[in-house]
Amino acid sequence: MHDIVIVGAGPAGLTAAIYGRRAGKSVLILEKENFGGQITHSPKVENYPGFRALSGMELGEKLVDQAMDLGAEIEMDTVVGIRTAGHDRVVVGEAREYPARSVILAAGSHHRTLGLPNEGRLVGHGISYCAICDGAFHAGEDVAVIGGGNSALQEAVMLSEICRSVTVIQNLDRLTGEGSLIADIAERRNVRVIYSTVLERLDGEEKLTSIGLRNTVTGHTETLPIDAVFVAIGQVPENEPFASLCDLDERGYLASGEDCLTRTPGVFAAGDCRQKAIRQVTTATGDGAVAAIAACKYLDSAK
Repeated sequence: MHDIVIVGAGPAGLTAAIYGRRAGKSVLILEKENFGGQITHSPKVENYPGFRALSGMELGEKLVDQAMDLGAEIEMDTVVGIRTAGHDRVVVGEAREYPARSVILAAGSHHRTLGLPNEGRLVGHGISYCAICDGAFHAGEDVAVIGGGNSALQEAVMLSEICRSVTVIQNLDRLTGEGSLIADIAERRNVRVIYSTVLERLDGEEKLTSIGLRNTVTGHTETLPIDAVFVAIGQVPENEPFASLCDLDERGYLASGEDCLTRTPGVFAAGDCRQKAIRQVTTATGDGAVAAIAACKYLDSAK
C-alpha cells in the first residue's frame, strides 16, 4: 500500500513524486513506455526556467534522478483501470495490482496519427513521429514536417541542420508556434512552408517515395517526391482506463480544473491528460505540484 500511486512518469508525474516524497509520503510511479514523457522527444527546450537550453531527454533525466534520489519508487507497467476498495483505490496494471491511498493521473498523451492508408506499414520506412529519434537516418535527404505548432517547428529547425531540404506542410494559413521559432524558420534557406494544405496520400511499397497534397483553398493537388515525413500534429489523451472514476470531456481529456481534482475523492489529474488551455512542460510541472499538495492534504485529512 502506497500513499500515492502516480500513473505516468512525465514532467507532471515526476514533479508530483518530488513533492509527495518531500512531504514524507510513500510514492510509486507507474510508467508503460519511457521515463520523462513526451518532452524527451524535443531536441531543444529553451522555455524551461533555470535553463537557457537543454534537450528534452536531459530534462527528463534530471526529473527522474531527482524523484528517485528522494526515494520515489518506479515500476514499468501499463495501467488498464482503477477501482475503489473502501476508502482506498487499486490501480490495475497488466502485470499486477497496486493498492493506493490516493492516485494522481498523469498519463499524458500519445502522438496523433494522420489516419491515412499505408501509414502504419510505412512507419520506420519514411514515416516518423520523432525527429530526434529518426532524423539522423535521413541526413542529406528531402523531408517534410506535417504541422505548424511548436513541436513541428522545432523538428523542422533540427532537421534543417542535417537534411538537404525541409518542407513544412500546414493546414492553416499561418503557423501557430512561438514567434522566435517562426522567425528561425524564415531565416533557414533550406526550409519552405506550404500553407492551407493537407496531406492526402502516402506513396510507396517498401518505403515512402512521395506524398499527395491538396490545397484547401484552391483545391489544387500535387505530388511531392519526398524521402521522409515527420508527423507533428498534436497529441491524443490516454484516459479510457480512468473513465469509471473520472469524467472526460468531449476530446477525452480528464475534466479537472486548476485544482487538479476529479469527481472521485483521492483521485487527482495532472499534466497533458487534463483539460486545459495551455499544454507546456511548465504547466505540466505546475500541475504535478498542485496535484501532489492536494493529495497530501487529502491523506492528512483522512488520518
